Amino acid sequence: MAKKELLKEYEGDESNKKEVSRSDFPPNFFFGVATSAYQVEGAYKEGGRGPSIWDAFSHTEGKIIDKSNGDVAVDQYHRYKEDVELIAKLGFEYYRFSISWSRIFPDGLGTKINDEGINYYNNLINALLEKGIQPCITLYHWDLPLHLHETMGGWLNKQIVKYFAIYADTCFASFGDRVKIWITLNEPLQTAVNGYDVGGFAPGRCQRSSIEPYLAAHHQILAHAAAVSIYRSKYKDKQGGQVGLVVDCEWAEANSEKNEDKTAAARRLDFQLGWYLHPVYFGDYPEVMQEKLGDRLPKFSEEEKDLLRNSIDFVGLNHYTSRFIAHVPESPEEGDFYKAQEMERIVEWEGGEKIGEKAASEWLYVVPWGIRKVLNYIAQRYNNPPIYVTENGMDDEDNETSPLHEMLDDKLRVVYFKRYLAAVAQAIKDGVDVRGYFAWSLLDNFEWAQGYTKRFGLVYVDYKNGLSRHPKSSAYWFLRFLKGEGKNGKKD
Repeated sequence: MAKKELLKEYEGDESNKKEVSRSDFPPNFFFGVATSAYQVEGAYKEGGRGPSIWDAFSHTEGKIIDKSNGDVAVDQYHRYKEDVELIAKLGFEYYRFSISWSRIFPDGLGTKINDEGINYYNNLINALLEKGIQPCITLYHWDLPLHLHETMGGWLNKQIVKYFAIYADTCFASFGDRVKIWITLNEPLQTAVNGYDVGGFAPGRCQRSSIEPYLAAHHQILAHAAAVSIYRSKYKDKQGGQVGLVVDCEWAEANSEKNEDKTAAARRLDFQLGWYLHPVYFGDYPEVMQEKLGDRLPKFSEEEKDLLRNSIDFVGLNHYTSRFIAHVPESPEEGDFYKAQEMERIVEWEGGEKIGEKAASEWLYVVPWGIRKVLNYIAQRYNNPPIYVTENGMDDEDNETSPLHEMLDDKLRVVYFKRYLAAVAQAIKDGVDVRGYFAWSLLDNFEWAQGYTKRFGLVYVDYKNGLSRHPKSSAYWFLRFLKGEGKNGKKD
């Protein structure tokens, strides 16, 4: 579809104009909020926790834009009861959080369990259940134990698959009696590309034109499959849970009707989603990746292919924004991963107007139609698997001079959630098997290389005044939405 027609279709779409409501979703569809350990926990030297690669990275001069770190973050380690209370008050049914691997095994090796770490997560899980909130656990959200990186190269060494399996097994054994939704890895693409290609995330490696990002991804995929195999053989019958993988994807819309642009957009999706979903559904990498990357792309053995196939109970999708994609022989972006895709990401319609209103982050534009398209794409390409939208949200710029009431009145975020949720509801009507949705994020927090300069939270955290929590307009919007109240405060 030409961009002009796409714009016309989107502007004429009734779902953009009507008020989305809880009744637009199936009764068993759930809503949750999400965070990750390094971004919110703090207590980096407490409770027996060992250092992670993000501790080392954030303490390295020049890596974090505001020179901050996650040493304290928003102190959820000490304030988890207060945060659980907030989740309950807002009416969310699920809380997706990650476990810090180095809180369970300080050196990552799996030789000695840190009981204090086990106790902390037990307390958090029990506090959630007492309030009727279901825990959803991510085993790996980027914070690799530093010891594994320093002694064996982290995700570059195949041995890490064994250590991840021990860690996953320990978590299933310790928490699986109460946790029914498990995620092995969060956005392995970001670990591979930003951690081992571009270098903007921990561990900050950027060996140009190397095999490192593909090796890191390869071992993450094998680690995922190993963890799922353990869960299915040892725990599933007794615990009855499910295990999935979270992938991230910007929707890639062809920039024109030209075949080369359509092919570039398809290639972009294979490099984002296919990189991880092809192996777990079909046993190998997408053909276009094999063709473009050649020997840089590692090979799976036949035994590994068998372990990989169907090693997934659901797809977790993290989606924020979309791009138009044009074919170019030489990508303008840094890193081997982008160069290999031979494409340019474009943020403008034909007339020069932006693809959507811009949030605080350079990469984030409000493009609600993209989430419907990516959900339909996953359904069509991978035989309509169960999908959870595991992250979706937008950020505001931190502004120390704005009064609190202005920071709390996050009008654009409210619009963002309304429109994206309307598009998710539309995808369900299209026949996509979407079963749940997590807003990112519960709290303003440490936003990786952006430090505390960007705020994604439904709840404002006052960094200057004791980390006090203040729900924003978007939090109150969700509260009304989840109660089934329409625009005028009346039930649907």
